[in-house]
Amino acid sequence: MIFLKSKEEIEKIRAASRVVVEVLRRLKQEAQPGVSTWDLDRIAEELCISMGAVPAFKGYRNYPASVCFAINSEVVHGIPSKKKILKEGDILGMDFGVCLDGFYSDSAITIPIGHVSPIAQRLLEVTRNSLYRGIEKAYPHNRLFDISHAIESYVEQEGFSVVKTFVGHGIGRSLHEEPQVPNFVPHNGNWSKGIRLKAGMVIAIEPMVNVGRPDVRILDDGWTAVTVDGSLSAHFEHTVAILEEGPVILTQFEE
Repeated sequence: MIFLKSKEEIEKIRAASRVVVEVLRRLKQEAQPGVSTWDLDRIAEELCISMGAVPAFKGYRNYPASVCFAINSEVVHGIPSKKKILKEGDILGMDFGVCLDGFYSDSAITIPIGHVSPIAQRLLEVTRNSLYRGIEKAYPHNRLFDISHAIESYVEQEGFSVVKTFVGHGIGRSLHEEPQVPNFVPHNGNWSKGIRLKAGMVIAIEPMVNVGRPDVRILDDGWTAVTVDGSLSAHFEHTVAILEEGPVILTQFEE
């Protein structure tokens, strides 16, 4: 079942989103060579709690931390560790969500650590751009797969591949709600099909893009997804409210 949100509920999600944005902004500042992902996770959790919110991921399906990190060929869900030390040239994905006053928000960014290779920089640009290509289609009366098609077609046009193992999702009173929001057009459909988008829907759109093949595998920790061919991967995500006048990014990350 898809839950349409009232203006008041969207404002509550917007309030939760402000916490997410502040935490990601702080993490972006702190993520430097020599810093561990464990250090960053502690910073995120402390700042989140100081703002009156609860980390959404910690304990969710027994996930042990507050932030999902992904370094280089890691795609998503990397567990923070004191042994994972950032170094010059890495790219770092950071996926973070909170619950505030009973409502959830979720966002992700991937950042360069110092100077990165040209292909890494291009991957970040394409993945970020693909997210906005998808958001541009999040208008009432459009189809869900309009979002999917916009992301997939752009990414493939740029010579990269979309991860198909993970998808976006609805969000609100629960971290994951219907509908699922794929970053690709499912084989049993085409881009002009899928459910109609409606005003009041709030969705998390989150393309994950690989330099090489789209396939991933899960490491022995049961969480960390990595590219099967060892290629770089990037991840960007926004929580987006669909209003009558069009999409509004609730987790807008202002530089």
